Amino acid sequence: MKYAVKKYNMIERNNRIAIALSGGKDSTALTFALKKLYGKRRDVEFFAITVDEGIAGYRPPTVEIAKKITSNLEMEHIVVSFRDEFGMELDEIVRKGKKKPCTYCGVFRKYLLNRTAREMGATKLATGHNLDDETQTILLNFLQGDIERLARLIPQRVQEDLIMRIKPFREVYEKEVVLYCLLNDIDVDMEECPYSQFPVRAAVRDFLYDFENRYPGRKYSVMRSFEALQDCFKAIFPQKDLTRCRICGEPTPKDMCQTCILKRELGLIDID
Repeated sequence: MKYAVKKYNMIERNNRIAIALSGGKDSTALTFALKKLYGKRRDVEFFAITVDEGIAGYRPPTVEIAKKITSNLEMEHIVVSFRDEFGMELDEIVRKGKKKPCTYCGVFRKYLLNRTAREMGATKLATGHNLDDETQTILLNFLQGDIERLARLIPQRVQEDLIMRIKPFREVYEKEVVLYCLLNDIDVDMEECPYSQFPVRAAVRDFLYDFENRYPGRKYSVMRSFEALQDCFKAIFPQKDLTRCRICGEPTPKDMCQTCILKRELGLIDID
């Protein structure tokens, strides 16, 4: 983890870093590790943000885990929810909407994390994405021909009101995260989100698991290949300048942000 932090200058002087803490194994381990490794630095602050999407039987236990670890680490902790922000929980949104659950969850989570982090004065937002997550995303976008999205995986520059994301675990295997939790007796929930099993990503995940078992180190090969091509991706798809959503005022490359587009589709806002 320290290698990736140093390589990408993830933690710098006078940073106030928000940690996206779901209460799952990755974000919980990340919170513990960041506090343990960098918590004594006087020029760096950490606090955690938990988004309660409203997933019955899955999210309530992890929210409690998030509250417990931040209390033990004496870390500031903010909980925001889909119910309070959008008027309904994800379970209700999935029943009402026509898109995949991960579409609504991903867009709304990013919206709440960025806005909350900004309102709390964060300079960066740390997420628990590990090597497995990153290589799955890289290969999935490549297979789908979405090269523009590949170019956006590592931001090229800071944009106003968009909090820079950092991924300290991007060089760490998922199994190493699990082992870290066990060795440090960290209370985590190993359950997977009930909405996470979708054919394409699941197939990519299973392929990479099998390929890595047969030929160790191939996930790092995928990562290094992606990094070697970054300059090419960025030259073809330079980072777009952001404007303001005409509805909510949040940063977006379009006239209306994706959150407001989805809210309109769900009937949560009435706009032309």
